[in-house]
Amino acid sequence: MLVWGGIEAGGTKFNCAIGSGPQDLRDELRIATATPAETIPQAIEFFQDWRRRHGPLEGIGIASFGPVDPREDSARFGYITNTPKPGWADTDFAGAVGRALDLPVAFDTDVNGAALGEAAWGAAQGLDTFIYLTVGTGIGGGGLSNGRLMHGLMHPEMGHVRVERIPQDDFPGCCPFHRDCLEGMASGPALEKRWGLPAHRLPSDHPAWEMEADYLAQAVYGYILALSPQRIVLGGGIMQGRPLLGRIRERVLRFDGGYLAGLSEGIEDLIVGTLLGARAGVLGAIALARLAGGQHLADLQA
Repeated sequence: MLVWGGIEAGGTKFNCAIGSGPQDLRDELRIATATPAETIPQAIEFFQDWRRRHGPLEGIGIASFGPVDPREDSARFGYITNTPKPGWADTDFAGAVGRALDLPVAFDTDVNGAALGEAAWGAAQGLDTFIYLTVGTGIGGGGLSNGRLMHGLMHPEMGHVRVERIPQDDFPGCCPFHRDCLEGMASGPALEKRWGLPAHRLPSDHPAWEMEADYLAQAVYGYILALSPQRIVLGGGIMQGRPLLGRIRERVLRFDGGYLAGLSEGIEDLIVGTLLGARAGVLGAIALARLAGGQHLADLQA
């Protein structure tokens, strides 16, 4: 059976896997994200070791934190560009992996990768226009539009949309570029800096979650109006096990005020949680590699 490699490159860890899908993962490795010179060779060695022991890989998919250059016709395709992650700006990520392994490399954002994973095997199966939003160390969004991963001038940067400050919130925001954009107000670091505790230590009845739901719902409702997605899938560490999904739905309906016909009846199907959980990104990276090799979404689900 053919197998591919996948790398989900996150700001705190790399998830590497080998297989063809969620029911066929042959091996996995997690690596702490250090410098490019430390981290990328560890990922490469994982795939090289697997090939020595088990045989060939068909290709590698990389779903990376960004900003990145995913344009295949660009001289900087596969680069992490002007990221705030120390030491990673202007890193030729895909090139380094492709040269070392002598394999084709598919490359996109971590959120577009996770979106593709959810489209193939998760909460967005059967849809051709949807959004995947991850809420964690950062906030990012991606998805499919008419069956194609969202690209244009670059790639979506949904975590940096502007949100209206809640009157009682005097937190200045923590985005190094925009201060009080969505990521600056509602990411994991924003929660910790505002409340003095990491998200996992905030109890379910803490006022943090009402505020968090409000900021996320503002963005979600804006995406609904601007992009008319068939579904919005919410993932990431902040969403997992937190009292947010119902609160976000309730606020979206409040913001809408009855404007969109049928929204209230379909809200539970429109705004959903991830089905693949923490594996969405690395599975999406494998899906990227398979699609780059000429397969289609229907082939992945077979």
